Amino acid sequence: MHAPRDCHYQLVKRILRYLRSTTHLRLRIHRDTATDLVAYSDADWAGCPDTHKSTSGYRVFLGGNLLSWSSKRQNTVSRSSAEAEYRAVANAVAETVWLRQLLGELHQSPSRATVVYCDNVNAVYMSSNPVQHQRMKHIEIDLHFVRERVALGELRVLHVPTSSQFADIFTKGLPTRLFDDFRTSLNVGEPHVATAGGVRQHLQVVPWVANGLISHSRTSPTT
Repeated sequence: MHAPRDCHYQLVKRILRYLRSTTHLRLRIHRDTATDLVAYSDADWAGCPDTHKSTSGYRVFLGGNLLSWSSKRQNTVSRSSAEAEYRAVANAVAETVWLRQLLGELHQSPSRATVVYCDNVNAVYMSSNPVQHQRMKHIEIDLHFVRERVALGELRVLHVPTSSQFADIFTKGLPTRLFDDFRTSLNVGEPHVATAGGVRQHLQVVPWVANGLISHSRTSPTT
């Protein structure tokens, strides 16, 4: 913002092209009697070229519906990919703990332990290993927080292959085809039925977009 360049201008145009070409997509929510929570957690280790901080991302499903999601820069620099992934797991666990409490107040408590999927084997191992390793002491708070919930039986942290790590869409740029597949897994797509009253969808854009200075090609914003 303080020193804009042509590269930033090109990125803004890419974002606007994506928004313009996806105005027909909606977050679809369907009726589902399941009350189980499932979360996917991921991190992009040292993804910021300026600060070398990592980006955490998670998505939480209630049954088959997407309930909560997040993409956020971590506050501190992680010294390993395992640390970055584990901090992302801790963020996802904190969200699922809050959701479990909320569902309990609504008398819809989950019937089973919440499953949190992570594609980093070391992070999965640390979530259940009670031995405190010297290299893990700098993330001791997150370690104890997650392990406590695992010990209480409220959740399990399991490994998932990177090819099925749907939270990747919140942490890094993806090829267009993979981006589209992961976006579909978020239940984002064209609505099955028209909106009530036939509401016309409209996207307000800045004048130089409306005048055709930006092409409306269908592309992902992170490719």
